[in-house]
Amino acid sequence: MKVTNDGFKDRQLQNEDYLQRVSAEQKENAEVSAQPKIAENNDIITDFQTDKLMEQILQSKNLNKAYKKVKSNKGAGGIDGMSVDELLTFLKENQEQLIQKLKEGKYKPNPVRRVEIPKETKGEFRKLGVPTVVDRVFQQAITQVLTPVYEGYVYVVDMDLEKFFDTVCQSKLIEVLSRIIKDGRVISLIHKYLNAGVISNGMFEKTEVGMPQGGPLSPLLSNIMLNELDKELERRGHRFVRYADDCMIFCKSRKSATRTLENIMPYIEGKLFLKVNREKTKVAHISKVKYLGYSFYRFKGKCKLRVHSKSVAKMKVRLKELTSKSNGWGNEYRALKLTQFIRGWVNYFSLADMKQLLRGTDEWLRRRIRAVYWKQWKKIKTRYRMIQKFGLPEWKALELANCRKGIWRSAKMMNSVLTNKEIARLGYMSMTDYYLKICEN
Repeated sequence: MKVTNDGFKDRQLQNEDYLQRVSAEQKENAEVSAQPKIAENNDIITDFQTDKLMEQILQSKNLNKAYKKVKSNKGAGGIDGMSVDELLTFLKENQEQLIQKLKEGKYKPNPVRRVEIPKETKGEFRKLGVPTVVDRVFQQAITQVLTPVYEGYVYVVDMDLEKFFDTVCQSKLIEVLSRIIKDGRVISLIHKYLNAGVISNGMFEKTEVGMPQGGPLSPLLSNIMLNELDKELERRGHRFVRYADDCMIFCKSRKSATRTLENIMPYIEGKLFLKVNREKTKVAHISKVKYLGYSFYRFKGKCKLRVHSKSVAKMKVRLKELTSKSNGWGNEYRALKLTQFIRGWVNYFSLADMKQLLRGTDEWLRRRIRAVYWKQWKKIKTRYRMIQKFGLPEWKALELANCRKGIWRSAKMMNSVLTNKEIARLGYMSMTDYYLKICEN
């Protein structure tokens, strides 16, 4: 059995001339970068959660998971010539020695094998470095542990406060206000507004609990009250976002999110005297929640926004109403109402990645607009006359005018009459064009 210079069994370089090339590269790199490496400084101050990372990296469960990942990815070997198929045997025979070296900081990774692959631009190449299969296992093990540290806030406590405005404790709110506002007359006036009562169906009702929605004061008072929750979450070191009474707390795992929910509920209910809606409050992965009409997804380690499916459905319902064939609107008024809605909707969701969504919606919307015009041109002679105005040959105009298909199918055939450019000329806004315009600006 062969033993290499590093003391590990069955690990040898099989290509001496390649090793010479690698040595030349190492020399060149050493001349360029001679400053001390950060990793060589053992006095680095570490975070309280990350000062025992090596033990986590070297746990059997983590290493086994890393091995399976490398095995499933296959791929070529590194400079030692070891293949993925040989990896398990080598690890079994050298596991203890490898782990000990890693713990003591004495493990030395092998140089990577340089590979050049052509780019799309002719004559240009992308340089890749292929680690040995053993080093790939350790790199994968490190990645699995570090990913939650740097990219790990992917679970959320999606908090729902039950009937917030109806259940606000007025005495607690007055107490919070009194910490800052020292003019008792102002405090007294606000208190009077809170319990002024309501008239419902001709009957007077007391309002000893809660605050009325609709007045200019209620949004401010709700934020003052919930600012107490913000300060408590900050004190506990949580990452969170809150808009009015909609709140999400971000955590690194489902377990920590569940624990966070259990720990914060006593404060909300016992200190702020608000009620958590347990049916609607949930712990979920970031991709499964809806917040202010948005949903979330991860791409290349970053969290991105898209329009939630429920928001898309509501948008289409509204567009159907605005393009109804029987609402009695004139074409100019319909185009105006559509423009107003599109501007408002696209501006609100402008943070989302929705280019593909809007392109598909535009096609569907233009077909609905064509259907409106088709229904307006009820008689064959009217259709023939209107179609001819758009410059189609007489035979084509006759063919379309005599179409006996349903309105929706006929609207598809109208593409050659009411083209996209013609629909825009008639005053109908494209959702995609407006989205691209505001994104660029």
